[in-house]
Amino acid sequence: MSTTTTETEAVLIAGSRRGSGPRPPAVRVEGRAAPAFYWMVWPALILFAFFHTVPVLVGIFFSFTNYPGFGEWDFVGFSNYLNLFRDDRVLAAYGFTFGFAIAATILTNVISLAIALGLNAKIVARNAFRGAYFVPYVLAVLVVGYVFQFLFSNSLPKILPNIPIVADNMLSNPQWAWLPIVVLAVWQASAFAIIIYLSGLQTIPQELYEAASLDGAKAWRQFRSITFPLIGAFFTINMVLSLKGFMQVFDHVMALTNGGPGTATESISVLIYKGGFTGGEFAYQSANAVIFVIVIMIVSFLQFRVLQRREADF
Repeated sequence: MSTTTTETEAVLIAGSRRGSGPRPPAVRVEGRAAPAFYWMVWPALILFAFFHTVPVLVGIFFSFTNYPGFGEWDFVGFSNYLNLFRDDRVLAAYGFTFGFAIAATILTNVISLAIALGLNAKIVARNAFRGAYFVPYVLAVLVVGYVFQFLFSNSLPKILPNIPIVADNMLSNPQWAWLPIVVLAVWQASAFAIIIYLSGLQTIPQELYEAASLDGAKAWRQFRSITFPLIGAFFTINMVLSLKGFMQVFDHVMALTNGGPGTATESISVLIYKGGFTGGEFAYQSANAVIFVIVIMIVSFLQFRVLQRREADF
């Protein structure tokens, strides 16, 4: 410790003892964090471990057993994991989940970016429109889902009776039941994506657009050469969060179709819930949940790496 530092600390301590002068910030005590820091961190850490880490470890433990959710159980090793890859219902659920997630992610980002570009322009009541577009994100998905269920099963067949797909009630059609779920998911998720894109658009200097206009660049050229490259990081965030969120779809399916008709719209989350909590497959679906977490982590990591490399190329 240098002489200058020692003298400074002595002046601060002396001033604090006299009740005047600057007081030393109580950040560290003898090279350690202040006790207040631990009092703030430890309760949060304990609660996180109790409500998150412990249940995860318990689920992983039971995934190696034949526990049905009640009664006795025995260890079965990796048989649950091996059976997952031979289960047609599980494979079909993964197929629906990935198809739904990819379609919803693409539509959400295309629609959100288009709306954000419009809201970023100088239009009348721009802030009011921004607030209106964010409303779907704060509404309960289950409540809105039941409204959409009534819309697709009762209102639209009466309003559009000449369109066969709509008139026959899409929610009861195994081939088209996924479409209302995508509509609901995109409608609800676009609100948050719009806010992210608006934040990115506001970081772009207007001088770039003025210079591009002077060079004769049209709107599409400006978007392709200026706007999209400069919001590349925000595009990455939205794509990763959207795909991850849609792969975990649950409320939308439960509200609209409950996984039906049959198992046509049964996502992985719905399958885990039905089999694990009401189907006597607690251990089996715990193994499914472990695999699902690993799949989400791998997909998100690969997606993040690819999109980040894309950002570097701009």
